[in-house]
Amino acid sequence: MTRILCIESATSVCSVALVDDDTLTGVLESGALNDHAANLTILAATLLEQNGLGMNDLDAVAVSMGPGSYTGLRIGVSVAKGYCYALDIPLITVNTLEVMASGIGFRYGQDVLLCPMIDARRMEVYTAFYTPDLKLIKETEAIILDEQSFANELKSNKVIFFGSGAEKMAGFVENRPNAMIVSDYTISAADMHRAVLRNYRMKMFADVAYFEPFYLKDFVAGAPRVKGLF
Repeated sequence: MTRILCIESATSVCSVALVDDDTLTGVLESGALNDHAANLTILAATLLEQNGLGMNDLDAVAVSMGPGSYTGLRIGVSVAKGYCYALDIPLITVNTLEVMASGIGFRYGQDVLLCPMIDARRMEVYTAFYTPDLKLIKETEAIILDEQSFANELKSNKVIFFGSGAEKMAGFVENRPNAMIVSDYTISAADMHRAVLRNYRMKMFADVAYFEPFYLKDFVAGAPRVKGLF
């Protein structure tokens, strides 16, 4: 039996989930925005207790690696690495945008492209393109949105834009029939399930000592906080 603790802290709300073999057995989410340092380890301990488990029952810990909030990523990765080091178990990392794509899943059928977006600053977003079965179509990038954004993709594909940065696209795609803006999606550690199990079975583990969050853009300590990047 394989038990994996999943940690998602890349956005303003943090959550944890427990994967037991092929089953998602529990999820807990903090309702306090941007308070990951105070809540994350409590959520993890509570989730394990609710399932009659202790930390020593885990076979691996998985973390949403970014892009996203600099502070949130540092907290989540630090907690995950600490657990893995203390327990001598593997660390699994998953791109946060892939986690989001998994969360939307097959809700809109197979014949679409999924474009998860994380709010960065002003008109900038972190984004990538996936198919519903999580095949990466376009690599993760930070882009500034304008009228020409994703014009080529929208010519021949229905594209689902979702996540904290998706509303920025609304004014640019209102007359494009292939574009759909989804406003009711919020990322959760539960969305990590598919990718985490894939990586575990393929033994795609990160180096506990040297792994760093995927900031995408350079992190500058002490830099002013901006909307979406607490």
